[in-house]
Amino acid sequence: MRFSANLGFLFTDRPLPEAIHAAARAGFAAVECHFPYDFAADEVRAALEETGLPMLGLNTWPGDRAAGDFGLAAVAGREDEARAAIRQAVDYAQAIGAGAVHVMAGCTDGGAEAEAVFRSNLAYACDLAAPHGLTILIEPINQRDVPGYHLSSTAHAASVIAALRRDNLRMMFDCYHLQIMGGDLLRRFARYQPIIGHVQFAGVPDRGAPDQGEVDYGWLLPQIAALGWPGPFGAEYRPGEAGTESSLGWLTRFSASAE
Repeated sequence: MRFSANLGFLFTDRPLPEAIHAAARAGFAAVECHFPYDFAADEVRAALEETGLPMLGLNTWPGDRAAGDFGLAAVAGREDEARAAIRQAVDYAQAIGAGAVHVMAGCTDGGAEAEAVFRSNLAYACDLAAPHGLTILIEPINQRDVPGYHLSSTAHAASVIAALRRDNLRMMFDCYHLQIMGGDLLRRFARYQPIIGHVQFAGVPDRGAPDQGEVDYGWLLPQIAALGWPGPFGAEYRPGEAGTESSLGWLTRFSASAE
C-alpha cells in the first residue's frame, strides 16, 4: 500500500515546500493539501519535482471561516465567489501539476435552492477542469464536526454524480467522516467504488493518528486495496502536540502489514 500525507494537517510547522520535502523523507508516496494559496505555485512545483512526489489534490478556498463559512459551492447568493474560488483552485492545480480539486460545498439549509446552486457550480467546475485533465472531488463531511454541511452522505454524493454525468466528477471517500455518518466502511466502499476518486483516513472519534480509535485501519485499508483500489491512501489526521514525525509509527506498521 502507498500513503499520501495531507499537508493541511501534517508537517504544518513549516512552509508548504519544506513540508513536501519532510513528507518525502518520512516515506510518503504522495502529498495533498488544503489551501496552498499563500505559497507561490512555482515554489510548490519545484518542491514536488525535487522530491518526485505527486500532489494528489487541493481544496477550493472555503470563504470566511471566522464568519462560519466552510465552502461556497452550495451557498445561494454567493455564486460569483464560489466560481472565483473554483477558478483559483483549477489554475493553481494546473500550475503545480496536481491531479484533483475538492470543491467545498459549504453550510446550507439543505433545501432545493442550495442543491440547485451546488449542482450548477459543480458542472461549471467540471467543465473548467476537464481540458486540463483534472478530477473534481466532492466530499461527504460529517454533521458532528460541521453542522449544516450541505453534503454529508455517500448516497447524496452519488446522486449528484449521477445527475451531472461528468466523467471527471468523483467522490472523496473519507473514512473518518463516513465512520461517524454510519460506518460499514468496507461495504460502502465496495458499493461506491466506481465513482470514488480518493480515499482518506484518520482515527475516530478524535481525528487523531490512524492506529488509535475505533476503526482498525490495519485491517480495513488492505481490504480496500484487495478490492482493486490502487491508492495512495490519504492520511488526513491531527498528529497532536508532539508533532507529525512522532505520530508516524503507523506508517511503518501499515506498510509492512500489506507486504
